[in-house]
Order: sequence, then structure tokens, then C-alpha cells
Amino acid sequence: MATALITHADCLEHVTPDGHPERVARLEHVLHSLQGLDLQRVSAPLVDMAHLAYVHPQTYIDAILNGAPDEGFNQLDADTWMSPGSVNAGLRAAGAVVKAVDMVLDEEVGNAFCAIRPPGHHAETATPMGFCLFGNAAIGSKHALEAHGLSRVAVVDFDVHHGNGTQDLLWDEARALTITSQQMPLWPGSGDPSEKGAHDNVLNIPLPPRSGGTEMRTAYAAQVFPRLRDFKPELIIISAGFDAHQDDPLAELQWATEDFRWLTQKLCGLAAELCDGRVVSTLEGGYDLSALARSARVHVEELMEAAS
Repeated sequence: MATALITHADCLEHVTPDGHPERVARLEHVLHSLQGLDLQRVSAPLVDMAHLAYVHPQTYIDAILNGAPDEGFNQLDADTWMSPGSVNAGLRAAGAVVKAVDMVLDEEVGNAFCAIRPPGHHAETATPMGFCLFGNAAIGSKHALEAHGLSRVAVVDFDVHHGNGTQDLLWDEARALTITSQQMPLWPGSGDPSEKGAHDNVLNIPLPPRSGGTEMRTAYAAQVFPRLRDFKPELIIISAGFDAHQDDPLAELQWATEDFRWLTQKLCGLAAELCDGRVVSTLEGGYDLSALARSARVHVEELMEAAS
């Protein structure tokens, strides 16, 4: 089966101020890196408002929908900005993940990668933060549970920053297992192993600054892979942040490009073992443009190998 690449030009219309790390060039570099690959290319739809309501209250949804300026920028917090194109970009980003879940669970494709921005894993129930507006991975998880009737969905987030938003949005959802690895200490400051979710459904894997691929591989083999086997998910959603790369300017982990290949290969292997290979991956962080492009390329190559 094919691997779907789900994206939309609207995601390039979410503009941030000069010097902001979450910039249009990130997605441009990712898409350029995937040129020439035999992917099923799909246009991301605008997400249905009911899908946003899986995890966000209507007051928050309305605030974001009405938050874009007619020109210039609207600053939501110290790091998070909206431009005139931000609303449609956010709706396409969430819509891409919902579309990916539909395509994978309906067996139209073997797996999918959502090349989108803004990212989503820091958006909490009613708080935009960390460059994020809507909780894309959490929305996809709830869609799989509610619309497709799955009993168990796992989210694996390997972004260098803790996925506090996904953890918050799925904290009370016993059918969703949220696993995140992150540098600690580092913004946003959450992600301690003591944070276990309302139903023991959260697993946090702190990694020390300057640690590299060896430490990551050991932690995943000892903690993440056994936990996934115990949980037996029917779908794995990956929050694919590539800012743990040794070249990334915003953090201090020392992963090499091939570490992302290894981790993707292992997660796809577990998906083949546990849930017929069903994987949806969505882009989160990664702020060195070259490292981001190289890492996204090997990630998608492994998705394609798993789907073939």
C-alpha cells in the first residue's frame, strides 16, 4: 500500500515575525526534501468544527477563529502569533490529521505523513502556546476513537519539547495512551515521570541535555516499546518533531539524522505487530532547516518502506 503525504498551501500562509523559529521556510524545506518520492499526495481539508470540539471548548475555538488580524500580527503569548492566514492554516493542519486517520483506518493507504504547520502538541484545552493553535494529534486520536470506534489509540511524541498540550487534551481519556520523550530541563517545564494521566495513560521519558541517540534508543527499548506492546493500540499517531537533532538551535539533545530513521523503523515495526501497520505521523518541531529536511526525509522513507 501507499504512504499518503497530506498537506496544503494554506499552511504556508501562516506567517510569523522575522526571526521567529517557526517560519514558512520550515514547511518549504520539508516539502522540497520529499520531492521525487512515490507518495500519494493529498490536499488537506479544512477540519470540521465538530472535530475541534473533541478536545477544545467552543469559547476557545471561537477565540482562535476570530483571532487573526486583517494585517500584521496578533501575539497570543510570548511565542505564539497569528497572521491573516493563520486560521485557515490551523484548520488545514488539524484537518490533515483527521483526513490521515480516515485514510489509514479505511485502508486507502498503509500510513500517512501530515506535512503541516502550525504544529499542535503544545496547544492545551483552552490555551494556545508554543507556536500551536489546535491539538492536532489529540484531535486525530479522538476522531479515531469516536468516529471509527477504536478502543485504543497511542500517541508517541518524540519532539524535543514536552507535548504538554497532547498530554492535557488526552489526560482523562482512558482509551488513549500518550507517550512523550523530551529533554529535561527545557521549556515548557512539564513532562516529569510522575505525570501519569487520570488512568495511568501517560508515560513521560525525560532525557538529559547533551544526551544522544544511544540514550534515546536505550530509553525507548526499555520503556516505550514494552508499554506499547502491553497497551496493544489499534492505531499509532506520531507527533514527529525533529528538534532533538544535534544541529537544532532551540535545544541540546544530540540525535543524529539516522536516529530518526531508527526510531521510525521501530515504531512502524511495532505497528505492524500490533495494529496492521496503521500509523499516522504529523509534523511538530524542528528549527534547523537542513536538519529538519534530512530528518523528515528519512522518517518518510521508513514510513514508505513499512507501507510497501
